[in-house]
Amino acid sequence: MSILAVHPGAYYHIESFESPRHADYFDQLVRPEDLGSVALEEHNVVLIPCRTPADRMAPHAARLRAYLDGGGTIVATGESESQLFLPGISFTPQPTNFWWWLTPGADLGVRIAAPEHALFQRLEQRDITWHLHGWFDAPPGAEILAVNGQGKPILYIDDVTTAGRMVLTSLDPFFHHGSHFMPATTRFLEGFLPWMRNTLDRKASQ
Repeated sequence: MSILAVHPGAYYHIESFESPRHADYFDQLVRPEDLGSVALEEHNVVLIPCRTPADRMAPHAARLRAYLDGGGTIVATGESESQLFLPGISFTPQPTNFWWWLTPGADLGVRIAAPEHALFQRLEQRDITWHLHGWFDAPPGAEILAVNGQGKPILYIDDVTTAGRMVLTSLDPFFHHGSHFMPATTRFLEGFLPWMRNTLDRKASQ
């Protein structure tokens, strides 16, 4: 079992990947520019974190597609323009209201769409609710896990576009956790990372 995390090197990536709190979830860290020197097929999961510059990933689009076609799993979190280097993604950005919760009775509109999914044995709705940066037009057959107030996917699993699996979200937990801003994002990682290790990584090994 092995998880490879792309490490772009910003302060929030350093905090998320290298601090003792979460470091054990990642078996290898690699700069985007060095992906060409890594045997992706030796890893069950490749994680591409929030705010990874797309221009640093685009040169590796063909290798990432080949990894997926070989049955690999890619997890990509928000604000990285993953549609520019991963296949089959249609994303619509939206203006972000960073201070919506200051309005009494405000509701961001985020909802769990698949409460029976194993991920939500570890996460509650409040753990996926902080900001909205946009939504996806998920392909038919994809598993929608969470939606925005208009019912548009913001977290889904795509195992139909390729022979592998993509877990895609517009949420940006690594950025906010690593910035020490938004406790919900730390709670998200506390649930998501064990699920990634125990479910995605294990499933890929079977």
